[in-house]
Amino acid sequence: MTKKLIVYLVDDHALFREGMRFLLLKNNRIGTIYEAENGKQLLDNVEKNNPDIILMDIEMPVMNGIVATRKVLDVLPECKIIALSMYADECFYRDMLGAGAKGFLLKNSRFEDVQKAIEEVSNGNSFFSPEILNSILQNLNRPVKSTSTTDLSERETEVLYHICKGLQNQEIADLLSISKRTVDKHRENILLKTNSRNTAELVIYAIKNGLFVLD
Repeated sequence: MTKKLIVYLVDDHALFREGMRFLLLKNNRIGTIYEAENGKQLLDNVEKNNPDIILMDIEMPVMNGIVATRKVLDVLPECKIIALSMYADECFYRDMLGAGAKGFLLKNSRFEDVQKAIEEVSNGNSFFSPEILNSILQNLNRPVKSTSTTDLSERETEVLYHICKGLQNQEIADLLSISKRTVDKHRENILLKTNSRNTAELVIYAIKNGLFVLD
């Protein structure tokens, strides 16, 4: 029998929590649901309740979601945190990813995306709402000059940029005047070095490491 997930809803708006709880209880993978109205209230009880997933609002009084995420993961490193925000600003998702969040959802996302996010992060993957991922891809401008924060070579960073922009291997090969086989090998090395499994996780890696300029 599959273990039911323990979920924490952390948001300073009671109506939002109530609506989310109502919807989550329809998911047969969800077991117990706890609630907190700010990061401090969450931290007061999080070790005792030991959640699998936390849906964490970013902007809250007393203690915001970025600080709370760092503190929660200090005591419960296996907990998976999905950030919630009204805004798709780069500073929000970069800070939350840097704090250790595994997903990012806009509050106007469809509930299907919420369920998918929970499923993905509970299985060890990362998740961005489609709107945020599309916005990131559209706003990627160019690689930064220094790649000293990662193990990627300059060429691998260049290939990663084009992968994140949605180009296929043959398109990248044509653009860079190299063989498709060479691009295939670069992609393989990039996935290995970044411990990523798909384009979404590569985008997350690039954001966390500040590899690309975002307009």
